[in-house]
Amino acid sequence: MDVYQAIYKRRTVRKFLQKEIKREVLEKLIDAARFAPSGANLQPIKYRIVNERDEVGKVFEQVKWAGYIAPDGTPGENERPVAFIIILADTQIRKTGYELDIGAAAQSIFLAGMQEGIGSCWMGAIDRDKIRETLNIPENLIISTAIALGYPAEEPIAEEGTGSIKYYKDDKGKLRVPKRGLKEIIIK
Repeated sequence: MDVYQAIYKRRTVRKFLQKEIKREVLEKLIDAARFAPSGANLQPIKYRIVNERDEVGKVFEQVKWAGYIAPDGTPGENERPVAFIIILADTQIRKTGYELDIGAAAQSIFLAGMQEGIGSCWMGAIDRDKIRETLNIPENLIISTAIALGYPAEEPIAEEGTGSIKYYKDDKGKLRVPKRGLKEIIIK
């Protein structure tokens, strides 16, 4: 798959097969993220792999899923992610201004995951304090986001927006994700 195919095909996945992702594959995704751009090349981003079943379950309890279609967007018992990658910013390297680095790194994880057949969901609505406590994350590491991972059990569809950007499930239960049109987002 070329880069354009990966970009156009990648959608947020919220239902996963209960098939383990090998740690080596998770490390490969992080290795791809390591090569993302970083302001002043400071590279303040760190990662915590969560792939042990009990830890995955504890992190799962600290995230909120799919606000537009809640509670239907929350994975069922046999649809949950099998791993998370927690993205952190090391304040001993850079105190502020790491947000763009995180975005670039996350996109690299999503696209590398696509290549590996792995679906992902970028989680911003997370209980950072409880995740810090659960995973014993040092105070100098800012918890930015969590990426839920697993082999997809659904294939969301991107479609041209018709005024609303709210994703929804159609009458067949298929997740549809409206995207603003190109003419709408390029300004003169």
